[in-house]
Amino acid sequence: MKITNTLTGRKEEFVPLQPGVVRMYVCGPTVYDLIHVGNARPAVVFDVFRRYLEYRGYRVIMVQNFTDIDDKIINKANQLGVDPKTVADTFIAEYWRDAHALGIRPANFHPRTTDFVGDIVEIIERLVEKGFAYQTETGVYFDVRKFEKYGELSKKRIDDLIAGARVEVDETKKFPLDFSLWKKAKPGEPCWKSPWSEGRPGWHIECTVMSVKILGESFDIHAGGEDLIFPHHENEKAQAEALTGKTFARYWMHNGMVRFLGDKMSKSTGNIFTVREALKKYGRDALRYMILSKHYRSPMDFSEELLSNYSKAVKRVWEVLRRYENTGEVGIPKRNSVYEEYVNKFIEALDDDFNTPVAVSILFELVKGLSRAMDNNDREGALLYYHLIRREFGPVLGLFDLNEEKKEVANEELIKILIDVREMLRKEKKYDLSDEIRERLKKIGINLKDTPRGTEYTVE
Repeated sequence: MKITNTLTGRKEEFVPLQPGVVRMYVCGPTVYDLIHVGNARPAVVFDVFRRYLEYRGYRVIMVQNFTDIDDKIINKANQLGVDPKTVADTFIAEYWRDAHALGIRPANFHPRTTDFVGDIVEIIERLVEKGFAYQTETGVYFDVRKFEKYGELSKKRIDDLIAGARVEVDETKKFPLDFSLWKKAKPGEPCWKSPWSEGRPGWHIECTVMSVKILGESFDIHAGGEDLIFPHHENEKAQAEALTGKTFARYWMHNGMVRFLGDKMSKSTGNIFTVREALKKYGRDALRYMILSKHYRSPMDFSEELLSNYSKAVKRVWEVLRRYENTGEVGIPKRNSVYEEYVNKFIEALDDDFNTPVAVSILFELVKGLSRAMDNNDREGALLYYHLIRREFGPVLGLFDLNEEKKEVANEELIKILIDVREMLRKEKKYDLSDEIRERLKKIGINLKDTPRGTEYTVE
């Protein structure tokens, strides 16, 4: 298996520290609002990457944090007239609602920053003792010039960064790029005790401490969106390696940004489309299919028209799957040469820098094969294709799984009831009412077709 390591800029063979075990940390959300499609991309990408590692036989220990204290959370709390904990608790609950609906499996650990403040204080003390951090009247800062490898991850030189964006402005700092480890509390803000002042942690130290405390001083993979490479991940790495003298994360994986109407999707600009909206209108499989059909490191353009097209493709797949499942055929196919060929192609795609577009295309190739096999009354072939879609590859990609099926089955039963009612109306020669049912269903994309075998339907 090879993945592109942001640290080296090269595609490298993946070899975990402990044979058979992968320890990975994925940066989670700052919980002050509903997640949007831009947030969904890393959630889906690294959910599937974790599933694939498990498919390949690894035991995965995955951590995804919640930043539950931050300026954005405090500002939201002030707007709503509540305390920041209420804001964080509310939007963590809403995150789980959306993540579950999107088919995101929980990580092994979901630490909250506020549960690790004691550990954060302890590690900042050690950084001060080692000479990598210093105190000012506004808090404690990391001295980037003391860490020789600063800029190694982002490929940025300190001299070039001084005039760059996203640098904290504070005249008490020794150097413009020095970043906050501990912020002195402002009136009315939540705070904790420390040797320096009452205050709260800086953003970057939070993830460093949670990852090191749970996964160890060195671990295998650190992942997140490419907008986190600098300054967040660069600063995480600097703190951790200054503290321990060891390599922090051995592989860094970053997904490309989601662009909405040409710009980065972001809550701060209001340029967003929430996951909840997307799922309500187009469904889980459509959104996951859209995300996985683009290589994770490439930027991804989003529009409702595009998502609608993916939704139509997904519905055609469900029609084929329903058609097979209505035959009542259940079984396990023989692992013949065709079976092995598809498994090898799937593994080859995902072993090559996690190439999900190729893996998804294999899944859709199997759907076509399933349809042909049923047309040709090839029961053995149909079982093989169905098995590969539903039990082998679908679960890895999180597509066409059982949770989504429950909704599809419920919809199918409702349609069947309407078809039965329409048939009774036709027998009673109440054609106006039966035609009304047909037309009403057509308006919502369900087309009825009367055949010698009875009434069949398709979904647009």
